[in-house]
Amino acid sequence: MPFFRLLQRALLVLLYLLLGFPVTAQILPTATPAPASGLPWLEQLLTSSAVLRRHHVGVCLTDVATGQQLFGLNDDRYFTPASTMKLFSLYAGLRLLPDSLPSLHYVVRPDSLVFWGTGDPTLLHGDVPFRRAFIFLQNRPEKLFYAEVPTVTAFGPGWSWDDYNYYFQPERGAFPVYGHTVRFYGKPGPALPRVHPRFFRPLTELAPAGTANPADDHVRRTPLENRFTVFPATKNWVDETPFRTSSALLLQLLQDTLRRPVLPVPLRLRPQDAVYTLRGLPVDSLYRRMIRVSDNFLAEQLLLLCSSSLRLDSLNTARTIQVVQQRYLAGLPDAPVWVDGSGLSRLNLVTPRTLVALLLRLHQEVAEPRLLSLLAAGGGQGTLRRRYRPVAGKPWLWGKTGTLTNNHNLVGYIRTKSGRLLAFSFLNNNLPGDDAPVRAEMEKILGQVRERL
Repeated sequence: MPFFRLLQRALLVLLYLLLGFPVTAQILPTATPAPASGLPWLEQLLTSSAVLRRHHVGVCLTDVATGQQLFGLNDDRYFTPASTMKLFSLYAGLRLLPDSLPSLHYVVRPDSLVFWGTGDPTLLHGDVPFRRAFIFLQNRPEKLFYAEVPTVTAFGPGWSWDDYNYYFQPERGAFPVYGHTVRFYGKPGPALPRVHPRFFRPLTELAPAGTANPADDHVRRTPLENRFTVFPATKNWVDETPFRTSSALLLQLLQDTLRRPVLPVPLRLRPQDAVYTLRGLPVDSLYRRMIRVSDNFLAEQLLLLCSSSLRLDSLNTARTIQVVQQRYLAGLPDAPVWVDGSGLSRLNLVTPRTLVALLLRLHQEVAEPRLLSLLAAGGGQGTLRRRYRPVAGKPWLWGKTGTLTNNHNLVGYIRTKSGRLLAFSFLNNNLPGDDAPVRAEMEKILGQVRERL
């Protein structure tokens, strides 16, 4: 502890003794950490900002080459990380999955093929489609039997129930099809949109004339069933709405798509059964989309995929989290409170210095060109495409954003003007109102980090 702080504490204790007051822990300087010394200009930028002073801010900055922490502000305090938790999911996948996703498990018996899910989200997915499992099931000569395995609940712990209607919160499942969403392609005026998959078109209807449009949505689903109401619009639109999942619906969708019967069967493996795994999409294709556009569904399914590599007959997010934390992340500065794959849950908690420690682990274990290619590049892709634009045609920031109402965070790497690579976390929690000013202030401050270091 610096000499002046020791002197300050001693004088304070002496004053209380002279006045006859009891000396308690409450009167002594407490646990609020001061920013790390060495970068007073960065401390000044953060603490004097009128934009940042109204909410909780945590920052950690570390040199990747040396591992030396250059700066910390509230870096040992826990924050709601939002989608920056997807970096933990990425790390889990890199540790537990091979180079391609396990699309499904199956056993072959004399006249039948029994298959079950691994959590692979790509079957008939609109953004990361991969047809190998579809072609495999369509062309097998045996009768098809689908075995349902125990899996997690459709919604994660701490998710907001009233986000069920929005594209960013599809239900989780062992054998997803169509990304567990329905896509609607609408035109101006009161007309039914094109619906994909067509199975849901009979379940779609126009809102009665004069019906108020809640939250300016194009489509609203009835909370507990697959009935969709479409509201008129003044221009062309595309919307994506999660559907409510069930085993019966999955079998219907598979049969409609494969154009052949698929029957349910309990999963009972016999001693003589040889279990095979059908390999699918290269993992980096899933990682890249999950991180760059912050796809919650892919992140949740990724932890289920990891679970399938640990145990064949059930899918459990908590199992993956426990194994990764115990085997690979036990040495983090502060143990994260980690409950889901996407960061949708407000039960997740993590410190800025732990996020930076994770970035250092990733950089040590993954080749730098590959690692940076998985993240969103400033001015380039996904959630960072409009900010942190390249300088002289070269990107200088790669990262992962994390946004929930009243929270906006950014975690990643900065290539400074001098060529150093820095790992950083910049977390903003409990901010009131619009987060646009906070994003602009972060861009200004991180731009100064690039220039000065």
